[in-house]
Amino acid sequence: MIEKNNFNQLISYILVVGVFILAFLIVKPILYSIIYGILLAYIFYPFYKLSLLKLKNENLSAFLVCFVILTLLAIILSIILVTLLNQAINFYLYLQTVNFTEIINRILPSFISSEFSSTIANSINTSIPKILGKFVTSLGDFVLNIPNLFFQVLIVVLIFFFGLRDGEKAFEYFKSLSPFKRETQEKFFKHFEDITKSVLVGEIVIGILQGLVAGIGYFIFGVPNALLLTILTIIIGVLPIIGPWLIWIPADIYLFSIDKTVAGFGLLIYGLLLINWIDIIIRPLLVSRKTEINHAVVLIGMIGGLYIFGLIGLIIGPLILVYVLLILEVYRKQNLEQSIVFKKMKDYHLF
Repeated sequence: MIEKNNFNQLISYILVVGVFILAFLIVKPILYSIIYGILLAYIFYPFYKLSLLKLKNENLSAFLVCFVILTLLAIILSIILVTLLNQAINFYLYLQTVNFTEIINRILPSFISSEFSSTIANSINTSIPKILGKFVTSLGDFVLNIPNLFFQVLIVVLIFFFGLRDGEKAFEYFKSLSPFKRETQEKFFKHFEDITKSVLVGEIVIGILQGLVAGIGYFIFGVPNALLLTILTIIIGVLPIIGPWLIWIPADIYLFSIDKTVAGFGLLIYGLLLINWIDIIIRPLLVSRKTEINHAVVLIGMIGGLYIFGLIGLIIGPLILVYVLLILEVYRKQNLEQSIVFKKMKDYHLF
């Protein structure tokens, strides 16, 4: 009888594991779309709550926020993609006219041989057509992949909508599955919320904001290929420690090198007073300082996430690492509390 019960339990476990594996296989092709939808819902949830106060209708409020945000994103992305494509082509044509050997000879010390400069210049010249070829291939793959992309976008929209409407209920449901006791659970989810806000707002949103402010400076002071540089600044600005200076300072040096001294000084002052100070002034206003996250952990998470998940890994990579550290910390504190209780029981001869 005992063996039969054990066998039935084993079959039950196998069935449960099998169902979870099948569920993962079903979700796997659209996993990234689900993550994008959840992130959009989390970021724009305050707008949904504000809309709900006015409209008093969950479906209408969620639809309105989705429609406005997705329409704005579609317009902005369309403008960026068209302009970026034109600037990428113009940039490529400009590179064809540049004498890299002369530039490298001017930069490198005189004791370095001209053959070395020629070798570097030839490497640059041969790599440019390869980069363009990869870009054209990627563009062709994108066009062929439009039907799949349409379904992925549809999933993002659906998750975005239901995430706004039912996100709070879903969060409460996951809280009910927590194995921790109530007091520990409340602390855990409070830290969970603070950490998510810190990574999303502190690293992603502030990085994007710095990139956009830098981009405005590029356009004002006439930096060539301003949109392309803006996108690069946003990408670099998201990475902790590194920051947007890696793009705007070389752009400023370039302005001085082509005798645009007034524009060069203008961008220098603009960068020092606006771009750099966004991190110092705006971040404390938007991000809770109760939870300090080590920048090294965030950077490692972003780089590792980028390797495994692609661009979305810049967000979910650091979140995963920090969540693991949070779980370990809660586990450590819980064990520490149990040890203290056990010691008191021994002291009072209760155990």
